[in-house]
Amino acid sequence: MGLACARAMADHADELLLCDVSAVALEAARKALAEEGTEATTCVIDLAEADGAAELAKRVAGAGGLAALAHTAGLSPTDGDARRIFEVNLVGSARLVSALVPQLRKGSAAVLIASQAGTMGARSASPEIDAILDAPLSEGAFDRLVALAGPLAGEPGGAYALSKRGLQRLAVAAAPAWGAAGSRIVSLSPGIIDTGMGRREHAAHTRAMDAILAKTPVGGRMGRPEEIASVVAFLCSGAASFISGVDLLVDGGSTHQVMGAP
Repeated sequence: MGLACARAMADHADELLLCDVSAVALEAARKALAEEGTEATTCVIDLAEADGAAELAKRVAGAGGLAALAHTAGLSPTDGDARRIFEVNLVGSARLVSALVPQLRKGSAAVLIASQAGTMGARSASPEIDAILDAPLSEGAFDRLVALAGPLAGEPGGAYALSKRGLQRLAVAAAPAWGAAGSRIVSLSPGIIDTGMGRREHAAHTRAMDAILAKTPVGGRMGRPEEIASVVAFLCSGAASFISGVDLLVDGGSTHQVMGAP
C-alpha cells in the first residue's frame, strides 16, 4: 500500500521520501519506482523507537518542510504481539504527527492509514478506553489500557482495533494544530485490501474475513492498493482543501453492512 501511495503521490512535491523499518524493502521500492521514471530518497526509521519521529522530522526539515504525508506504517494482528501493535500503530503515529507540526507548509496535508477495524471496534470502546487512546504518549498507557479492557486490548486482534480507533481519533484531535499552520490531517480506514498483510490476515482468519467480503457491496472482493492510493492522493491535493479532522472509510461499503446499519 505504501508503494502504491508513493506512485500516486510522486507529483505532489519536489522530493519523494520513502521510510520503512526495512532497508531491504526500501531499496526494492526505490528500484521499482526508478524503473518507472520516479526518483525517491529513502530513510530507515522505526517510529516505535522514541527518537524515530524526530529523526524523520529532521529529514523533512532538510527538504524544506512537509508537502504531503501518506502514513501507511502499521502492524496487523498476525505481525506481532499486542504491545508492539499498539506501539507501532498508535504511539509511533502520535509521535510523528506531533513532530511534524513545526515542519508544516501552508497547504500541506497528511493521511493516516487506519482501518475499518477501528470503526467496528467503536462498539466495544468506552469513555475510559478512549481517554487512554487519546493520550498514547502518557506513561504506561498500554498497561493501563490492558488493565481496563483486558483481552480487548491484551490480544493482538483487540489491540489492533483499538490502535486504529486511536489513529482515527488522533486525526480529529490534531486537526486544529495543523489547521493553524494552514494544513490538513485526516485518517483513511481501508477495508480488506489485497496486500501481503491482507492476505496473511485472510489466511489466519479466513471465516471472519470471508464473512466481511460476502457483505461487501462492491463486488464482494478485496480492495486493491491502487484504490486506496488514489484516495490518498486526492486527500493530499488541493481538490480536498476543505477536508480535515475526519475519518474516511474506503472499504467497498462493507463496514456498515457488517455493523448492521439501517
